[in-house]
Amino acid sequence: MSTTQPDGYLALPASGTGHGVLVLHPWWGLNATIKAFCDRLAEAGFVAFAPDLYHGKVTDTIDGAEALSTALFENSDQAEVDVDQALAFLRARAQPGAAGLAVIGFSMGASFALALSAARPEDIRSVVVFYGAGDADFSQSNAEYLAHFAEADPYEPPSNVEYLEDALKQAGRPATFYHYSGTGHWFFEPDRVDAYNEAAAKLAWERTLAFLKRSPIATDRQLPSAQPGALHFTSQRGERPPMKWDGLGMRPLRGLCWRP
Repeated sequence: MSTTQPDGYLALPASGTGHGVLVLHPWWGLNATIKAFCDRLAEAGFVAFAPDLYHGKVTDTIDGAEALSTALFENSDQAEVDVDQALAFLRARAQPGAAGLAVIGFSMGASFALALSAARPEDIRSVVVFYGAGDADFSQSNAEYLAHFAEADPYEPPSNVEYLEDALKQAGRPATFYHYSGTGHWFFEPDRVDAYNEAAAKLAWERTLAFLKRSPIATDRQLPSAQPGALHFTSQRGERPPMKWDGLGMRPLRGLCWRP
């Protein structure tokens, strides 16, 4: 597979090399917020690459995002090719001899990140998701997982999060889930002024950076083999007020099936 840079944004550390992190954008597209996130990763010493799954299209409205993401999932085969090409490119640019790569997905991008970890276990060793779940067979995964979820989120209700928690636990994967009190979907993204929570975003960033720096991609630490039901799964929640989920805005779990 070609290692020519695909459509996307590459951020390099001052040294020019480092451990690789693939960043998968939310349904808005590859916007300034995601590029700035890649720059922050580069400042921390990582090689970050965010593929542009919309190939130049960006929106800041929910209607526009729904249209773009619907078109993307209707042509999911091409999206998977784009992610695989981005993975090959990052593998070639990252520090030689590294144990593997990390992938970080935001909202829509989280479903791709989770599916990628299941489909490419030889490459993906660390996964971070922001307010996005998904459905995949994690039985062959070699990754460790970190998840950031909002307290009140009609786009990713508790049932979706619990489903993902259970799937990872049953596959025996190390995973830590955080739930941020007083937040909603997009709480990490400063351009979403109606949702951004500075304190929660700061804490999520600190936890993400610490996770990446101690992860197998940076330390060559070996993770245990899959042991279904193994007790190395943690979930930390803020206090929750009573909530009723009536289906409004609930998104079905998307089962992305990568080709072998």
